Amino acid sequence: MFGLEALDLARIQFAFTISFHILFPAITIGLASYLAVLEGLWLKTHNSVYRDLYHFWSKIFAVNFGMGVVSGLVMAYQFGTNWSRFSDFAGSITGPLLTYEVLTAFFLEAGFLGVMLFGWNKVGRGLHFFATIMVAVGTLISTFWILASNSWMQTPQGYEIVNGVVIPVDWFAVIFNPSFPYRLAHMATAAFVATAFFVGASAAWHLLRGKDNPAIRKMLSMAMWMALIVAPVQAVIGDFHGLNTLKHQPVKIAAIEGHWENVGDEPTPLILFGIPDMKNETTHFKLEIPALGSLILTHSLDKQVPAMKEFPPEDRPNSTVVFWSFRIMVGLGMLMIAVGLWSLWLRKRGTLYSSRPFLYLTLWMGPSGLIAILAGWFTTEVGRQPWVVYGLMRTADGVSNHSYAQLGITLVMFVVVYFALFGAGLGYMMRLVRKGPETGEGDEPTHGGPGQQRTPARPLSAADDDHADDHASLSKGN
Repeated sequence: MFGLEALDLARIQFAFTISFHILFPAITIGLASYLAVLEGLWLKTHNSVYRDLYHFWSKIFAVNFGMGVVSGLVMAYQFGTNWSRFSDFAGSITGPLLTYEVLTAFFLEAGFLGVMLFGWNKVGRGLHFFATIMVAVGTLISTFWILASNSWMQTPQGYEIVNGVVIPVDWFAVIFNPSFPYRLAHMATAAFVATAFFVGASAAWHLLRGKDNPAIRKMLSMAMWMALIVAPVQAVIGDFHGLNTLKHQPVKIAAIEGHWENVGDEPTPLILFGIPDMKNETTHFKLEIPALGSLILTHSLDKQVPAMKEFPPEDRPNSTVVFWSFRIMVGLGMLMIAVGLWSLWLRKRGTLYSSRPFLYLTLWMGPSGLIAILAGWFTTEVGRQPWVVYGLMRTADGVSNHSYAQLGITLVMFVVVYFALFGAGLGYMMRLVRKGPETGEGDEPTHGGPGQQRTPARPLSAADDDHADDHASLSKGN
């Protein structure tokens, strides 16, 4: 059907599950650090705005964290179900790295998460702040191990192949492989930027609806400072990451650029737009700038970028996909930088919270960070093809021996269940966002005696205030 084989369905299934999963850790990483900053500022300044924002975003963090754990478990099982040959070949490296992630990161997050979410009035302020920091540190440690495993698949080193199986001989080399530092910095920074625009869009939505209070303004202000500072840093990290990729995976860069062949000794042009054609080995309708490709990718005007035709056809990734996924990522990144600069200009004019065109743009930019992350991962993973472990094992050799029908049925089941389950979760999380921060959420509770009213603790409640008032009125009437 549709010209797809069992291998294609296995790849689509894994791409589908990991695309759902990566959205949740990205927001979890950013929100965990954001919560640590909010609580630290509250402890230092005693400004109730920071406390109220902490309680508001901790609810959203909890829902997001839960969905991330569930989707991550499913993805991990697929290594054994759909990619058993890959697991047999490289499991001695990827297995321990994922185990280290569970032992050092997940246990740390899980151990302190309960204190963070439910211990506000039950433990001391110092201990609660420590718990929040530990959860934030845990998310970053998790990123460390996941990126170490995936980066090793991109640029493997520190191994030997014995009897057709990878054996680690130098764990330091395995973990700190050539692409790991750049990919770790790129992903962590992307998570912070994505969270900033998620927070900023939430604030813009409330301001556009007329809900203007110090907490909403603080949300927008902090988000735009993060966008202004971190988005340009991400561009610089991306440049270093590109230089590293050019060194270790030159065919990926050629595919990203839609660059098929060099002309004499001329510097390589930069193709802004076009339609790469894998069959005819050309890029149609291309709009290019002479020599700019050499300047960006080699930082010189006399060096050429390797071209696709310099590599065997069977070793070329799909340029049509990575050409556009890369441009989506870069285009959104440039737009994020522009939003940050616009916010600085409005801040100086005193109209940051009242400029409706800016607020509408910020609202629409809410999912931009997550879309950019997905586009970046598609660029990275499709660009690695046809290798599952670059230069060592082809993707076709790593798939399990499942039939087309088996993979087709399970793919449909995944799509139905994921959209139903995580769609409901995302809908609930959006209800929490629409409710907005409330003042006085972190006040000490008043515990009445027998017969006196008490307010139950509902740390994840998305009930509307109007409904709560109606219930209170009915109780008094009875």
